[in-house]
Amino acid sequence: MTSESGPTAGDYIGHHLTHLQNKSPASVLDFSVFNLDTIFWSVSLGVLGCFLMWQVARRATSGIPSRFQAAVELLVEMVDSQAKSIVNNAQSRKFVTPLALTVFVWIFMMNAMDLLPVDLIPLIWELIFQAQGHDPHHAYMRVVPTADLSGAMGLSLCVLIISLYYSIKIKGLGGWVHELFTAPFGDHFLLYPFNFAMQMVEFVAKTVSHGMRLFGNMYAGELIFLLIALMGGAFSLSFSGISLGLAHVVAGTVWAIFHILIITLQAFVFMMLTLVYLGQAHDHH
Repeated sequence: MTSESGPTAGDYIGHHLTHLQNKSPASVLDFSVFNLDTIFWSVSLGVLGCFLMWQVARRATSGIPSRFQAAVELLVEMVDSQAKSIVNNAQSRKFVTPLALTVFVWIFMMNAMDLLPVDLIPLIWELIFQAQGHDPHHAYMRVVPTADLSGAMGLSLCVLIISLYYSIKIKGLGGWVHELFTAPFGDHFLLYPFNFAMQMVEFVAKTVSHGMRLFGNMYAGELIFLLIALMGGAFSLSFSGISLGLAHVVAGTVWAIFHILIITLQAFVFMMLTLVYLGQAHDHH
């Protein structure tokens, strides 16, 4: 509900946390609803990340590298060393290592969208929406794909599918099914139901925690940026208004600098867990 003087803080935050969707959901479990902004920014940033890496590879030189090339080479070496220490199959690493590098770069870029001014892209979208004769109050646009639960869980679900693929590829379908019923408690027919239940719990727990860890941190960061933006919106030529304006600048700067560590750490953690889960898929019980 809005006041006569304009939208309230709750309206502002609610608007910024609402996705651009293809239709209004009929229920909470309506799987025909897609968050179009998450899809758009995920794909766009993925293409941009691939383009940047391709440009570095195309312009790579054996002489004195540029700063960007040196940074990418350090990143590639770091990912390669982590993959070698976790995944012991050299053939699998030909796919797993580039996958881990892609995961890190892609998630880092999606997380970094949180560093843009919270009103910048939504405002541009509202102006486009208004120019087309639509109500700008219904111009929703969220720009951080990893702050969307469906986006983060989609990434973790893809990791689960790839892990299952390698489990079957390395152990064979029969070996994988046998492992489902014989690990972790042992190969006895009385233990088969408990083994299978534990395996299902493990798959679900790893997938949910993998996605929720990323989503929770990025959603919290997005919310903090919105609260800081509200302080700037309260600026006025009064003592309290000027104080809030200064607090907005200081808090925004400090949180943005600290958030650079968060977005990098979350990308690294998601990449490392991806390597760990794929490494576990190669282990025999």
